[in-house]
Amino acid sequence: MRRLAVLVASGAGCGFAPVAPGTVASAVALIPGVLLARLGVAALPMAVLLASLLGLWAVRAAAAEDDPGWVVIDEFAGQWLTMLALPRPAAAWQLAAAFALFRLLDIGKPGPIGWANRQHNAAGVMGDDLLAGAIGAGLLALALR
Repeated sequence: MRRLAVLVASGAGCGFAPVAPGTVASAVALIPGVLLARLGVAALPMAVLLASLLGLWAVRAAAAEDDPGWVVIDEFAGQWLTMLALPRPAAAWQLAAAFALFRLLDIGKPGPIGWANRQHNAAGVMGDDLLAGAIGAGLLALALR
């Protein structure tokens, strides 16, 4: 069971990238995010929910509540959450903007994002990226208007 948890928490291995695993995972997440957005209006939000719930389980089961660098399922959930603000289909520049905005918020951790990051539990591991994704989606929606 721990192996499955590590597989999920690492974003199917993306978290083991030798450089910037969070950025790698966010970039990789764009591909299924685009495909999910094309499946219908509910597919991407359902993927955010599924990644969030699986992430909570996986972080606990893998004993990774101190948010080691290889845990990137939270980047998938957060990146997809940011992508909810994009039109369908999204242009390449819009995808790049969603990626850049999410990474900026996730790395900079302003306000409540930083607070969630300091919680040192599974909810904090997932929560900081979900907050970054939600704030990113809001800012992106405003910018696209």
